[in-house]
Amino acid sequence: MDRRSFLRTSALGGAAAASTTLAAPAYAQGNRTLTMVTSVPDGFAIFDDAAQLAADYITSATDGALTIQKMPAGSLVGAFEVFDAVSSGQADLYHSAEYYFLNQHPAFAFFTSVPFGMTGQELANWYYHRGGAEQHTELASLFNLKPFLCGNTAMQPGGWFNNEINSAEDLQGLRFRMPGQGGQVLGRLGASVQNIPGGEIYQALSSGQIDGAEWIGPFADERLGFQEVTSNYYTSGFHEPGSALALSFNLDVWESLSPAHQVIVEAACRATNATNLAMSLAENGAALARLQSAGVQTRQFPEDVWDAFGQASAEVREENMSDPIYADIANSYFESMRESAGWYEIADGEYMRQRNRVIG
Repeated sequence: MDRRSFLRTSALGGAAAASTTLAAPAYAQGNRTLTMVTSVPDGFAIFDDAAQLAADYITSATDGALTIQKMPAGSLVGAFEVFDAVSSGQADLYHSAEYYFLNQHPAFAFFTSVPFGMTGQELANWYYHRGGAEQHTELASLFNLKPFLCGNTAMQPGGWFNNEINSAEDLQGLRFRMPGQGGQVLGRLGASVQNIPGGEIYQALSSGQIDGAEWIGPFADERLGFQEVTSNYYTSGFHEPGSALALSFNLDVWESLSPAHQVIVEAACRATNATNLAMSLAENGAALARLQSAGVQTRQFPEDVWDAFGQASAEVREENMSDPIYADIANSYFESMRESAGWYEIADGEYMRQRNRVIG
C-alpha cells in the first residue's frame, strides 16, 4: 500500500476522506479573483507580510489572470475559522499557521513547529528535500485542501511575562497565551493556556486577562506594543524554533487552475517562504535593540525550567504516536532533523564559535 492509500484509510476515515471525492467545478476562461482568508489583521508584521507578499507574487506573475483578494481575520471569517472556510469552499484559499488546526489532526503541528523541533532552515530541508511537502499534501488532501509552506517567523522567543520565571513551579496557574503543542506542554506543567488570536493578544495582556504571552519575535512583538505592558522578555523559547506559515487552497479550486498557474503558485510560495524567513532574521536584531533601549529586560529560562519543558514535550509527542498518520510524519520529521543537526553541529556550529572568538 502506498502512503496516499495508507493515509486515506487510516485514522480520519469516513467523512474527512469523502470530502476529497467532490468533483472539481468548471470555471470560465479568463481572469479570476480568488478569496484568501487569513488569521491575522492587515499590517501584522511578519505574518501578514507573508500573506501579502504571496498574494502580490501570484497576482503579478500571472499578470492579473489570478488576482488574490486578501481578507484579513474577522472580515469574512474568524482567525481560527479559515481552515473550515476553505475546506468547505466558502473561501478559495487561506494563509495561516497550521498548528491552529490540531483539532482537525494533530499532525498539522509539524507544518508550523513543534517543541524542541526544527529551525526554519532545517524545516525547509525536510519539506523540500526529505518528503515533508508530500506528507503535507497527503494530510491536507483528506480535508479537501492543497497546502504549501509560505513564510517562516524564524526562532520565536519564550515570550512576555508579568513576573520572572525562576523555577518550573512559577508556571503553575500561569495564564499564558501559547497555541500548538507548546501550549499543550505548558498546560501539562500546570499553566492555564489561552489560544488567543494574534489580533486580540495586546488587549488580553493589557487588561490582565492573561499573565503573559508569546507571539512571533522582537520585530512583530514591538509592532503590537507588548513592551508597553510588561518588560520581562524571555528571548529563547522551547516551543517554536522556526515556525512555518502556510498557504492552502481548496482542492477543487486548485485542480481547476491551469498547470502554468499551479507552477506559479508553488514558486510564489517558495519565494515567500525564503523572503519572509530572511525578513524575520534581518529585522529582529534591530527591533530587540530598540526594545532594550526602552527598558525591556531580556531574560533566559533557568536550566530546570528547560528540563521541565523537555520532559513535558516528550510526553506530548508520545501521546499522539498511536495515530498512524501522526507517527508516519513524526518519524520522517525527526529523522530529517537529526540528519541536518549532525552536519550543522560540526560545520556551522564550530564556525560560529570560532567567529565569535576571533572577531567578537
